[in-house]
Amino acid sequence: MDVIFDPNRQASPTGAPAGGADLIMDGDQKTFMKDVVEASRQTPILVDFWATWCGPCKTLTPTIEKVVRAAGGRVKLVKIDIDKNRALVQQLTQLGLPLQSVPTVAAFWQGQIADLFQGALPEGEIKRFVEGLLKLAGGQMPSADLLAEAKAAAEEGDHQTALQLYGALVQEEPENPEAFAGVARSLMELGEEEQALQVLENLPPKIAEHAAIASVRSTLELAAEGRRAREKTAEFEERLAADPNDHEARIELAVALNAAGDRAGAADALLESFRRDRAWNDEAARKQLLKFFEAWGFADPATVAGRRKLSSLLFR
Repeated sequence: MDVIFDPNRQASPTGAPAGGADLIMDGDQKTFMKDVVEASRQTPILVDFWATWCGPCKTLTPTIEKVVRAAGGRVKLVKIDIDKNRALVQQLTQLGLPLQSVPTVAAFWQGQIADLFQGALPEGEIKRFVEGLLKLAGGQMPSADLLAEAKAAAEEGDHQTALQLYGALVQEEPENPEAFAGVARSLMELGEEEQALQVLENLPPKIAEHAAIASVRSTLELAAEGRRAREKTAEFEERLAADPNDHEARIELAVALNAAGDRAGAADALLESFRRDRAWNDEAARKQLLKFFEAWGFADPATVAGRRKLSSLLFR
């Protein structure tokens, strides 16, 4: 099967931002009650207080607009020029809103100020600010919906759909580690390990060491090691029968067992090697076991049981 991952493909409708002009508007003191206070009873509203002479505003405003568009209509933005709306600024200042300096961004929900920040924050922090506002309003970003849908497809074994959804999320959020990890894992499940490796080799540096990326990278490495080890399973068992302290054979057998889906057996083999000689080859058995845990996921039953047994050996 020829599966192609294209990071430039168009996002699926599930995560597509709504493009209506009413998501972002210029406000003033005459329309503030309608556009902000009253509107916030239906939809969370961000208010960007800015000024033409404000350098950081020129950086912040486009970034806020980008995040608001990505929210697909679940939050709206009203921009207020403080020099053109001095009466409004004075009134809000008397109510406790700190508008002595700009940029200041206030979040309104249910007619009240729910949160605010000042200064030109980076995009990631603005996104977290908006996510917090949406959570308060009982919602979340469309990208979170897309991620949940992709995970559900993967859990159901529909890896082709999962690949498409994760790919759409990569397009929306090009530094989302879970999206890239999902793409790589889906490709692996579809038998396209080379493409999966290419995805991992071309990651944005910022996310290259994220736990989700490390997990799928370990899974790919273990799959390759497992194929090699499976061919020699009988040889490893014969070597261990002849010498139970053949740690190299026991570790290779563990890799083969993991490749065959016997996670508990793989963990037990490594634990037995560690029990016999924990220092062998610079603690190779323990390190291999930790690699398994990383690939399986920390919540996997085999990981939980293996960690408990490893702890009992370490601290007895």
